[in-house]
Amino acid sequence: MPDRIPQDEIVYFVLPDRFENGDPSNDTGGFTGGALQHGFDPTNKAFYLGGDLRGLTARLDYIQSMGATAIWLGPIFKNKPVQGAPGQESSGYHGYWITDFTAPDPHLGTKEDLKTFVDEAHGRGMKVYMDIITNHTADVISYRECYDPNYSGADKVDGPCTYRSVADFPWTTKGGPTGEPINNRFLGDAPHVHTAENFSNLTNSNYAYTPYIPAGEETVKTPAWLNDLQYYHNRGETTWAGENSIYGDFAGLDDLFTAHPRVVDGMIEIFKDWITEYEIDGFRIDTTRHVNPEFWQQFLPAMKDHAASLGNPNFYMFGEVYDPDPGALARFTTVDGFDQVLDFGFQAAVFDVVSGKEPTSRLDTFLRADDIYGPGAEKGLNQPTFLGNHDMGRFSGLLKAEKPSMSQTELLARTQLGHGLMMTMRGVPVIYSGSEQGFVSDGGDQLARETLFPSKVEVYNDNDLIGTDATTAEANFDTEHPLYRYIADMSALRAKHASFRRGAMETRLTELDGHAFAFSRFDPIDGTEYLVVANISSEPRIVNTRIEPNTTQFSALRGDCPVEAVTTATATVTIPAFGLTICKGNGRAERHIK
Repeated sequence: MPDRIPQDEIVYFVLPDRFENGDPSNDTGGFTGGALQHGFDPTNKAFYLGGDLRGLTARLDYIQSMGATAIWLGPIFKNKPVQGAPGQESSGYHGYWITDFTAPDPHLGTKEDLKTFVDEAHGRGMKVYMDIITNHTADVISYRECYDPNYSGADKVDGPCTYRSVADFPWTTKGGPTGEPINNRFLGDAPHVHTAENFSNLTNSNYAYTPYIPAGEETVKTPAWLNDLQYYHNRGETTWAGENSIYGDFAGLDDLFTAHPRVVDGMIEIFKDWITEYEIDGFRIDTTRHVNPEFWQQFLPAMKDHAASLGNPNFYMFGEVYDPDPGALARFTTVDGFDQVLDFGFQAAVFDVVSGKEPTSRLDTFLRADDIYGPGAEKGLNQPTFLGNHDMGRFSGLLKAEKPSMSQTELLARTQLGHGLMMTMRGVPVIYSGSEQGFVSDGGDQLARETLFPSKVEVYNDNDLIGTDATTAEANFDTEHPLYRYIADMSALRAKHASFRRGAMETRLTELDGHAFAFSRFDPIDGTEYLVVANISSEPRIVNTRIEPNTTQFSALRGDCPVEAVTTATATVTIPAFGLTICKGNGRAERHIK
């Protein structure tokens, strides 16, 4: 593999079930019965629709021709096929309900299919990042008080198992401080007692509820240690706040006791094996904020060291922390040990500006926070940036929701502009599969997970795509789609000029009451200035912007650039409506030369 640093990548994020069906024989994953047993229903957005690893491999030309250099592969681990209360069932097509952490889900293919996919990608010089989970497993564990119809104790709960706190239900008792003591001598879950000796005293998991594994599922998880109740928090449903953000069950999923040394060692062992066996190039790490910092402080160095020992010094790991506040995100780079987290702050700032919701001063405010990420994050240069995703929805859908009366032409122009900013601003751009084909989601989560192969899901097929007359009822791998071509052009620009990958970024112009935005990127070797000017309004703009004092001439990389600077350290640039002008200057910034 090329020895590229993370900043050199353009990442394509794909949920394998929603991309291409290369092997219809695995659609039901080898399970018998109906959809509620095997999880496959091509008409239901909540179930497996048929995409797989062979389909991904067959479409690598399509992905690479757009300019992507790395693929972020949605979770491919074996999942519980179907979960949910009667009438509310859905499948594990998304990959986050894991029963076997050591093998691909049979709906998606085999170990051999995964190996072929990774090898084919590597043969093209493309990297593969796996989406992984350490916070939870599939929903297998139940609680007697809530889910056992034969339970007749006085503490029987009528309804869901709400979270029971450590204060009200200490590790050493069940039923609260006045409850009957059990045979635990556990000192509590604090960093200084995260020892094997202390956890060996936690001999009974009934401190909050009485957990049990339903008959027939006692050995459903792999590796086998995951079937042991003592390795889970067993405190009930999280509300994503306070201590229960770490200790609570995430939407019923079994929450791992990630402070336990056996869990730490087990997860390290599991994911080292994936790096060894498949030569994986990095991890996107799910639900990062719901795991204690001490876990990450051990797990992350172990992954880096293991990858480096196998010849990959640039193993790329980025955590998912669903929060647009840079201060909240930076906690995970400065305390937990991440070099980078998904840049939800970038997404929020670019959406606010490109939608017209806020003036461009919003971007300047956001960028001023880059220093707080710490030295490992390199001032935001290696933070993965994105516009929309499979959880919050697509960028175009968010824009349409903000301005429902917007024309399709304007929606396409704003969507292109958002991608142009992502490709030229600091960070590692991430493209969500289908965005390049003009997909416009109706909302987030399942509504934003359309297939690129022909869909039979009605709620997808009635969407008006942008830049095309196609619908999701037909295949959407059009390499002439205007968004695909725009992204490909911007990818080529980024690949050719190191300033847009590795160079420092400096804001040149923002407006408190308007929609022009200008910034410079600088060649990381010689400091050459590249000027980018955006117009987020429906009318052409002529703006004056600061430049380097020694920049006197420009050449156009995109749009119309001034031939010469009109005055010292000032350029006048004309930008079309919803346009992006990119100019290469002849000046240099000595302060940015390495």
